[in-house]
Amino acid sequence: MPIQYYIYLCLALFSIGIVGVLTRRNAIIVFMCIELMLNAVNLLLVAFSKVHNTAALAADKTSMLGIEAQLFVFFIMVVAAAEVSVGLAIIVMMYRNVHSVDINFLNRLKN
Repeated sequence: MPIQYYIYLCLALFSIGIVGVLTRRNAIIVFMCIELMLNAVNLLLVAFSKVHNTAALAADKTSMLGIEAQLFVFFIMVVAAAEVSVGLAIIVMMYRNVHSVDINFLNRLKN
């Protein structure tokens, strides 16, 4: 499959994520949109890694070039899992205290 299809899909997923982050007020949906953006980047990294690895294998059958992006994907997934656990803990504590997960309420907590 051509790389352009992956680029278009990742662009669409990332755009949906950005629109969701900028327009939604529910903290859980905002976290889901951030995860959608991270997964779009992961998909693009894997697609570029596959294309680069295929080109490297065409030149040399024992080449391991092009798999570095897959390591970045692994680290992005680890950071995303940590972000979700901390973010959901904050959301749960916010819901216990104020009985709402509305992001606009966080502005009122400054005072």
